[in-house]
Amino acid sequence: MGTLFAEKRSGDARTKLMAGILFIISAPSGSGKSTLVSQLRTLVEGLDFSISYTTRAPRGSEENGREYHFTTCDEFQRMVKAGEFLEWAEVFGNFYGTARAALSHAESQGKDLLLDIDVQGAQQVIERLPEAVSIFILPPNPETLQKRLRNRSQAEKMTDEDVIERRLSQARNELQQIWKYKYALVNDVLDNAVDEMRAIVLSERGLNGGIAKMAKSCRTDIASQRLDAALRSFGVASAGSAQ
Repeated sequence: MGTLFAEKRSGDARTKLMAGILFIISAPSGSGKSTLVSQLRTLVEGLDFSISYTTRAPRGSEENGREYHFTTCDEFQRMVKAGEFLEWAEVFGNFYGTARAALSHAESQGKDLLLDIDVQGAQQVIERLPEAVSIFILPPNPETLQKRLRNRSQAEKMTDEDVIERRLSQARNELQQIWKYKYALVNDVLDNAVDEMRAIVLSERGLNGGIAKMAKSCRTDIASQRLDAALRSFGVASAGSAQ
């Protein structure tokens, strides 16, 4: 089951149609988003993954063209001026962006498109393509997030407590935007979060029954004690307070 998305470029009367469903996945740094996306892609067929461009240096075992397209600031700015990005944003001093070509590539393959992007970029895409399916992933509490950030930093041999604290603060700011997303997943138990993300994708494709029920439980417009508890631990208003 597919959905048609129309993107009208400013100053351009032409309309670009994309066949398939556009899934947007965002999360604070250290929430386990990359692991979830990787497992989802092994479990669900027909998902085309958009590899973002970034000006930051590769970390650990990252390779150009696999995790990111690593590029220079000059080349990134050239692409911005040429209108080659669907969205782009500056995050912690580095630029990240999604190429418009990802849309046409997914269309040509007859697949749904999966965007793994930060909150700033997600808001741009949601405004341009309001029918996109947006999913926010969050850790169960600040302590878990801090532990994950520290473990990742140690693995990359670049532990910096100031950076960890800055990312914790940024996480609280990003969580304020969660109500703009259609779905929210609390990544406390990896297998459960993977099952929920898979259910969302299959439900949006039209599968009913237990899959649809699981997906519905992750909707941000439905009260969830689990989600509210996670948000309260970060000092963020719960659903009842925000609506």
